[in-house]
Amino acid sequence: MHGHAAGLRRLDGLIWALVALVAVLVLTVSAARGFTVEFRSFAAPGLTCLLLVLGARFYRDRRNEPKLASALESTAQIMAFAAVAAPLSYVAASLGLPLQDAMFDSLDRALGLNWRSMLAFIERWPEFSSFLRVMYLSLTVQMTAVVLLLGFTGRLPWLRVYMLAFVFATLTTIALSTVLPAEGVWLHYGLKGDALPVSHTSWPVFLGLRDGSYRLIVAIGAEGIITFPSLHAALAVILMAALWPIPVARWLSVGINMLMLAATPIDGSHYFVDVLAGIAIAVASLAAARTMVARWTEPFRSAASSELAMVSPETVTPAR
Repeated sequence: MHGHAAGLRRLDGLIWALVALVAVLVLTVSAARGFTVEFRSFAAPGLTCLLLVLGARFYRDRRNEPKLASALESTAQIMAFAAVAAPLSYVAASLGLPLQDAMFDSLDRALGLNWRSMLAFIERWPEFSSFLRVMYLSLTVQMTAVVLLLGFTGRLPWLRVYMLAFVFATLTTIALSTVLPAEGVWLHYGLKGDALPVSHTSWPVFLGLRDGSYRLIVAIGAEGIITFPSLHAALAVILMAALWPIPVARWLSVGINMLMLAATPIDGSHYFVDVLAGIAIAVASLAAARTMVARWTEPFRSAASSELAMVSPETVTPAR
């Protein structure tokens, strides 16, 4: 299993390299764009990540417990990447390229999809609307829960697929949102009222980034400002795929994330094409991550491929 473990280490190294690359990019471009970086906001997540990595090294090198070590290190990777990816989206939005809301709205109409009709339906069922909001807000809890479930059940190659797909999808959505920015359906339609979506707290930040009045980089409390493509939609698909190898969690994940997808147009202020694009990005990110993991975990490619193909995953022997 030495070669298998070495492959997993290489994949972890790649993930950390991507985190570092994004951090350097944020620092470089934010300085050029006149941002102020609130470094103190990075202290708590930074210290937490350090403790998690030290714990992972201890359980991998001293205790030979790869499941626990992988769960700890992947949790640190999620925290670290989230702390630098959100600032990257801020820097991207500050470029202020022309808004594309009219195009996205037209694409929805061309597909026969009516956002206002969906809003009217949701508003007739306030209890259901509140339930969908809870599903929409479940993303952070799900992201961490998947790491723990995959780690402790020994799906270690698949855990790296999940991590890499998360990174790939996030970077792709940020890149596309840079060149195709949009303010979102609620602002585009000029809708107001008491029942605003979850995403309404991001509107002043997004508009401030575009007009230059907001120039602050923080690690904790950053708002999600991406409209096209929908990162929520992409991560819903990735979460469903991540837990598919675990029979007891498979259908629960499908149910929760299908509801999260349903909540995304309203609570995320997304056009339907945002959601469709997010789903496509998720599929592509999963395919790229799966191919990379299968190649890098030689000489156990056959075992990894069986697990990655999600065919009788319970028969795959976990790495020890």
